[in-house]
Amino acid sequence: MVGQLILGLTILVGLHELGHMLTAKWFGMRVEKYAIGFPPKIFSKKIGETEYMLGLIPLGGFVKISGMVDESLDTEALQKDPEPYEFRAKPAWQRLIVMMGGIIVNVITGIVIFIALNYHYGETYLPASEVKYGVQPNEMGQDLGFQAGDKIVALNGKPLEKFEDVYSMDMLLGRDSYYTVERNGEQVNIPIPVDFMDRMADNKERMLFVQPRVPFVVGEVAPNSPASKAGLQAGDYIRTVNGESIKFFNDIQAVLQKYAGKPVTIGVERDNELVTLNATVNEDATLGFYQKPLLEYATRDYSLGESIPLGTNQAFGVITANLKGFGKIFRGEVSASKSLSGPIGIAQIFGDTFNWYKFWSITGMLSMVLAFMNFLPIPALDGGHVVFLTYEMISGRKPSDNFLENAQKVGMVLLLGLMAFAIFNDVFKIIF
Repeated sequence: MVGQLILGLTILVGLHELGHMLTAKWFGMRVEKYAIGFPPKIFSKKIGETEYMLGLIPLGGFVKISGMVDESLDTEALQKDPEPYEFRAKPAWQRLIVMMGGIIVNVITGIVIFIALNYHYGETYLPASEVKYGVQPNEMGQDLGFQAGDKIVALNGKPLEKFEDVYSMDMLLGRDSYYTVERNGEQVNIPIPVDFMDRMADNKERMLFVQPRVPFVVGEVAPNSPASKAGLQAGDYIRTVNGESIKFFNDIQAVLQKYAGKPVTIGVERDNELVTLNATVNEDATLGFYQKPLLEYATRDYSLGESIPLGTNQAFGVITANLKGFGKIFRGEVSASKSLSGPIGIAQIFGDTFNWYKFWSITGMLSMVLAFMNFLPIPALDGGHVVFLTYEMISGRKPSDNFLENAQKVGMVLLLGLMAFAIFNDVFKIIF
């Protein structure tokens, strides 16, 4: 988890600060330092007028541009008349482009990542038409109104094509969203309550509040497992456990929960014959085999021309989801403590195994989140500088250096407080 988090943040922060540096140099501004990570210093090298530094704390980075009031709060040089190479000596429109440089690079990075993922990997999904036996809701799904065997046929009135869309942020974060299910020959609408995401945040497993009912056969059997010792083989159809009928994988999961750590009798269909096996269920309610689902997944490859609009839409969909999420927080529909995550929470999203597709998917998402968060109109963030520069361009009056310095201090306090809250919140969620 930590390795993926550091790698992802290093890539994104490095590119973000590179956007600031390149635009600053483009307009003839002196860049004193380009840093990935915060001190203490691991490595540094001065090339020309710029010192390039790698810091030990991999939670951000910065670019020090001469004549700019930034997080360093180094205002000594501001007491003198501006030099031609300083940030403050340049026209407002050039300073605006420099402040937007990091955000623009992060947006471009996110778009490129999603385009590349679609072009290289294509898309594998479960067609809604394959979910012939309906869904199995967990406790969260039952509270929402789903029943075992419901067939989801539409989302907000639009026919469902890909089952994965059931979990889309457009549905879960939207207002007045509802599922349409087919139940006993009739169609029933199931509305999503405004606090649904808040309730799901208490338990990440609840995200899969409904899952397809999956007919299955035994796939791989783990060596030295109860399944292996009982004689279970790949290709076996499990029909009964202690006399209870098994049709779907969720059936055997539910039955094994009742017999955790206890002996069971398994009725297996093998080569059109019924075979009886005896096994002792593990304490974690498993037998030690992988299922082979009897549902047909679809795969679609995308050309570069198809990947460009699709990837762009997916990238900006991340920003749309964040806007909807913040809207729910401000309206009091979800709590900030359950919705916001810091570095620990982000690391948990990456997971403890490495997969290139998952790594780049999360990195692309974080690139768009970083762009969105930096655009917020908070002093010390790029968005705060953009607000002041926009005011200057419209009014023709530049805020005083003293005002900018104090605004920077306020912004730093807000950001440090938010970071402390996010880290404490991550730890709190792990403990409790």
